[in-house]
Amino acid sequence: MKMRTVLAIVFALIAGIAGASEYPAKQIRIIVQFTPGTSTDILARLIAAKMGERWNQQVVVDNKPGAGAVLGTDLGAKAAPDGYTLTMAVSSAFGINPSLYSKLPYDAINDFAPIANLGLTPQTLVVNPAESYKTLKDFVAAAKAKPGSINFASLGSGSTSHLTTEMFAATAGIKLNHVPFKGSADAHTQIIGGQVPMMFDAIPATLPHIKSGRLRGLGIATLKRSPFLPDLPTIAEGGYAGFEAVGWIGIAAPAKTPVAILNTLNAEMVRILGEADVKEKLNTLAFTPVGDTREQFAAYIKSEIAKWGKAVKDSGAKAE
Repeated sequence: MKMRTVLAIVFALIAGIAGASEYPAKQIRIIVQFTPGTSTDILARLIAAKMGERWNQQVVVDNKPGAGAVLGTDLGAKAAPDGYTLTMAVSSAFGINPSLYSKLPYDAINDFAPIANLGLTPQTLVVNPAESYKTLKDFVAAAKAKPGSINFASLGSGSTSHLTTEMFAATAGIKLNHVPFKGSADAHTQIIGGQVPMMFDAIPATLPHIKSGRLRGLGIATLKRSPFLPDLPTIAEGGYAGFEAVGWIGIAAPAKTPVAILNTLNAEMVRILGEADVKEKLNTLAFTPVGDTREQFAAYIKSEIAKWGKAVKDSGAKAE
């Protein structure tokens, strides 16, 4: 290797270290791929406020919804790799879209440097309380007795709720009919009204209805029971060992962001998630906090792409 090349590498490393030591020196932007008020937006604003307090820098949330979270995620992928533009790394955009779309403008693995997984939102199976099935076993028996006679709601083709139901149907050996909706509110209204009997949806959305009795929970798609619904059995307890379907919300930076900055950001995420008022807020929202290492989150994203990829293929789901 020529001396000039070696010197160039050395100077680049020194510049990177110097830049990282001054970080953050200006405003930080966090891209959210959904509208204000959604779970991802609420979590991003909570994190942004805490970062701003800690570093005495403005941290703004930039909502860029559209195209199934593709628009905002692509903007994040193409941002400068300097730590000043971060992107919410959500299960739909990073775990499902790589298989749901035949062509994406971003690469969930190669275009991003994962920082940390912030919170989990497990899927729960809920039904109208007037339905005859009181347990998961009852539901599966009813579905097997009349194949294809039970409709299920979802948040759209290829959504986590849709694919979770398809995975469960394949695991249980039953056939269900898909009725997609545009959001949890619409779907829950139809189930509560008796037009559609059941669906899988994230626990933050279903928890209030289960507690009020407007929806009956039959199972939760985690390996251990949730502290938010300790009396609700897991799908695994219902006879389907290992069944798990969990939405997740993390945060990532563009690929090639200096490692020192990534480490600083990871430490900040872990610190924020450990604060008492943050824990209380997440508990109110029914989020399960994570706060893992960068390496753990990167490995988790890869495993989720493989899992949801199989679900997309088996269901035949396509981006709308």
